[in-house]
Amino acid sequence: MQTTGHGHNRSSRIGGFHRKSPAERLDLVAAFADLDAATRAHLADMGNLLVPLADKLIENVVATMNVPIGIATNMKVDGEDVLVPMATEESSVVAAVCNAARQTYETGFTTSMSGTLMIAQVQAVNVPDPFAARLRLLERRDDIKAICDDCDPLLVKLGGGFRDIEVRILDTSSGPMLVSHLIVDTRDAMGANAVNTMAEKIAPHIATWSGGRVYLRILSNLADRRLARAHATWKLAEIGGTDVRDGILSAYHFAAADPYRAATHNKGIMNGVSAVVLATGNDTRAVEAGAHAYAARSGRYTSLTHYEVTASGDLSASIELPMAVGLIGGATKIHPTAQACLKILGVRTAERLARIIAAVGLAQNFSALKALATVGIQKGHMDLHAQNIAMMAGAVGDEVDAVARALVAKGTVRIDVAETVLAGLRGG
Repeated sequence: MQTTGHGHNRSSRIGGFHRKSPAERLDLVAAFADLDAATRAHLADMGNLLVPLADKLIENVVATMNVPIGIATNMKVDGEDVLVPMATEESSVVAAVCNAARQTYETGFTTSMSGTLMIAQVQAVNVPDPFAARLRLLERRDDIKAICDDCDPLLVKLGGGFRDIEVRILDTSSGPMLVSHLIVDTRDAMGANAVNTMAEKIAPHIATWSGGRVYLRILSNLADRRLARAHATWKLAEIGGTDVRDGILSAYHFAAADPYRAATHNKGIMNGVSAVVLATGNDTRAVEAGAHAYAARSGRYTSLTHYEVTASGDLSASIELPMAVGLIGGATKIHPTAQACLKILGVRTAERLARIIAAVGLAQNFSALKALATVGIQKGHMDLHAQNIAMMAGAVGDEVDAVARALVAKGTVRIDVAETVLAGLRGG
């Protein structure tokens, strides 16, 4: 037990917390943290997510975190106009996609997908003869297929299921490991549950056939058999001429050569990607992990995008990254907002969703590089940030825009300046 600044003893050991209702849990948390009535009421309002559903999605629910959903306009993907819902807390992200898409609207984005294959890994250790064991496992391919496909007859019926096995011998600090990759077509599912079930089922057989001991059996988030690709061309006249084009190329070359820049460059891509992944109820962490791991696949962390000049002097850009998203599992299927976002997108397959997300990532990146190469990232960002600062200073209604405009005009977006401006507006 520790005594806190609130002046009472409190413990985080709360027996049976998970068995209580969300309201009862919130009462306990409010007492623990000395929350006032207004804060407690704010947390109790779960918005348009029904409390029983929130309580089923995760454990120990007390509240929801409402993230705004904006719509990216001007997007044309493979000749089809789409409106793209993006859930994010960061200003200027949605606007950036709208702007990039507008500047290449005539031709839009062209996309493709390498497939819908996921990988499950089964780790065997203490294998006496790993090289021979590897061949023994490969010889059992048909047996392995039968066992895996038996786990999910519906997936097989939908055209998915086991596709192949790969077996790798890894040298590690604790000796050689025999790692089997189950390659599974998960179709319109993200696939974690399907491939994990198969890995669990096959594990004892792998132990028997290899003569080793099986430990981990789990999917890999480096979904490099499920790559989403997009490319687009921005015409010189649309982007502001050769100086802007060359500035963007220079920014790309910087990211391609330097991991310190590449991390921020790719973070900008993920601003767009993760916003659509979140809006559709998919796993943002899985997609983020896959993207960054893929960016380092050469042994050096680098850019997920490529920029080059076309024969006619325009700017060509492309992106390729793992995109494990689905339409039929988890929150995607049961969260009403995710379902609404999928309806707005009009997607009927996980592949189409993945391809649109790749296009959004490319649009986001183009806008960021263009801003960096011209006015600097802060200008557009600061216009929107100024509104947040105005609200933090206490501005309401029309005051928000008025204070924000004054901050931008001064070139100083700070809360103390905002408070002064607000006081002046109010005649204080």
